[in-house]
Amino acid sequence: MDKRLFVLALGMFALGTDSFVVAGVLPQIAYTFAVPIGVAGQMTTIYAITYALLAPTIAALAATVRRKFLLLSSLALFVLANVGTALAPTYALAMLTRVLAGISAAMFAPTATGAAAMLVAPEKRGFALSVVIAGLSGSTALGTPIGAVIGHLGDWRWTMAFVAGLALIAGIGVWTMLPEIPAPPKIGLKQRLIPLADPRITFTLLTTLLTMSGIFTVYTYFTVVFDRVIGGNAVALGLFLVLWGAAGTLSNLLVGRLIDVLGNRRMISVMLSVLVIDTLLLPFASANVWTAVVAIVIWGGCGWGYLVPQQHRLVSVASQIAPVVLGLNTSCSYIGVSVGGLLGALAIQTVSAHNLGYIGALPIIGALVSAELASWKIRSSGAVKPESALASA
Repeated sequence: MDKRLFVLALGMFALGTDSFVVAGVLPQIAYTFAVPIGVAGQMTTIYAITYALLAPTIAALAATVRRKFLLLSSLALFVLANVGTALAPTYALAMLTRVLAGISAAMFAPTATGAAAMLVAPEKRGFALSVVIAGLSGSTALGTPIGAVIGHLGDWRWTMAFVAGLALIAGIGVWTMLPEIPAPPKIGLKQRLIPLADPRITFTLLTTLLTMSGIFTVYTYFTVVFDRVIGGNAVALGLFLVLWGAAGTLSNLLVGRLIDVLGNRRMISVMLSVLVIDTLLLPFASANVWTAVVAIVIWGGCGWGYLVPQQHRLVSVASQIAPVVLGLNTSCSYIGVSVGGLLGALAIQTVSAHNLGYIGALPIIGALVSAELASWKIRSSGAVKPESALASA
C-alpha cells in the first residue's frame, strides 16, 4: 500500500479514536471532575458537533490554503488539544480542549480525503479513498478498545495522551512523505449546501442523522450500559469494544457486495429494522455475557454497515457532486453523535443507563421512515437534480 495513503489513514485513525474513546473511560472522567456521567458524556458531544458544523465551513474557507500546510496545522492543533485534555484541571477546560480537537478534526478530515484522491491516478481514486476512510472505521475496532484499556489500567488522561501520540506520528509521516498537493477546485459554502434542496438527498441525510442519534444514545454510555457484564474489568471492556468495531468493519466489506445484488433500498431497510429490534432488546441482552456478545455484534454490524448503502444511494442520486454530498453525510453523522450524547444524558436521569436501548430505538424508527421517504422520492424522480443546480451556481 502507498505509504502516503497510510499516513493519512493514520491521521483519520487518530480522529476516529478521539471521537469514540471517551465512551470507554466515561466513569473515570466523571469521577475526576466530580460531574454526573451524563455531563461527562458531553465531552463526546461537543467534539462531534464542532466537527459536524465546521467541516464544510472550513473546507470552503480554506480552499486556497496549501494542502500539506493545512494537514500539518490541523494535526499540530489536534495534538495540542488532546494533550490539553489530558492535563485539564477542570471540566470546563477539558470541554474547551474538546472544542479545539473538533476544530482540528474538521480541518483534517475533508483535506485528507481530498488529498488522497489527488495522490493517485483517477482510476485508483476509489481505492485511495477507501484506504483513508478505513482509518476512521478501523479506529472503532482497534483504537477505541486500546484507548479504553489504557484508561482502565492506568488513568483516562493517558488515553488522551495515546490519541495525541497517534496524531503526532501521523504528522511526522505527512511532513516527511507527502509532497505538495495542488488545491482542488474551489466550491463555496453556499454551493456545498445546494444539494439540501433536493428531497432525495435531504431525506437520505436525515436517515443518517437519526440513525447515528439512536446508536450514540447508547454507545456514548457504553461502559455503564454494559456494566453488569463488564464488572469493571478493563480486558472485558476492550473485548466488547473490539467486537463492536470489528463487526462494523466486517459488515462494511460484506454489505458492499450485497448492494449490487439486492440494491441499496432493501439493504437499508433490512439493516435499520434489525438495528431497531436489537436496540430495543439491549436492556435485557446487556445483563448476560453471551446475550451481550450477540447483541453487540449485531449492533456494530448493522450500525456501521448501513453507512455503505447510504453512501451508495447518495452517489447514485448525485454522482457528479459525490464529494460534496458525502461530506454532508459525514457532517450529519457527527450531528447524530452529538444529538445521541445529549439524548442519552437526559434519558439516564429518567430511565437509567441500562434502559437506554428503549430511547435509542426511537430515532432509528424515525430513520426507517425517512429512508422510505427518500426511496419514494427517488422512485418518483420529481426533484431537481442537484448537479445542474451546482453547475449553474
